[in-house]
Amino acid sequence: MAKILILYYSRTGNTEKMATAVAEGARTVQRVEVELTYLATPEMLPNFDAIVVGMPTYHHDMTMGVKRLFEEAAVKNINLKGKIGAAFGSYGWSGEAPKMVLEIMKNRFEMNVIEPPLLIKYTPDQAGLEKCRDFGKKIAEKVIQT
Repeated sequence: MAKILILYYSRTGNTEKMATAVAEGARTVQRVEVELTYLATPEMLPNFDAIVVGMPTYHHDMTMGVKRLFEEAAVKNINLKGKIGAAFGSYGWSGEAPKMVLEIMKNRFEMNVIEPPLLIKYTPDQAGLEKCRDFGKKIAEKVIQT
């Protein structure tokens, strides 16, 4: 059984809505187990075949919690090489955070990232939530293929 971690942060609820829809899409693929959470430790990360981070952009940056998670994982030499990485998030003005997450996944941890990240401005509407479900399904299918 392939395992996908969907880790997200959401202050306004927009990224949480996206995370829930991404998880729904991933769960449509057989032989995939999905864990949807807003809290993870570096030691948990190697237990998953794919790590998907939902990150809104605040002040042109990602949140400190996810930054800290990646920094601790790097210090502890957590091996994520070859795992699938993906990112998504809502934004108001700029949308850099999911791109920053992918950059760290690809360059620091040598993960196989799915690009580009899924970005939705402000609150996801039904069409946006459907894009999220499609994104989740795409990630799950890629996990099964590897």
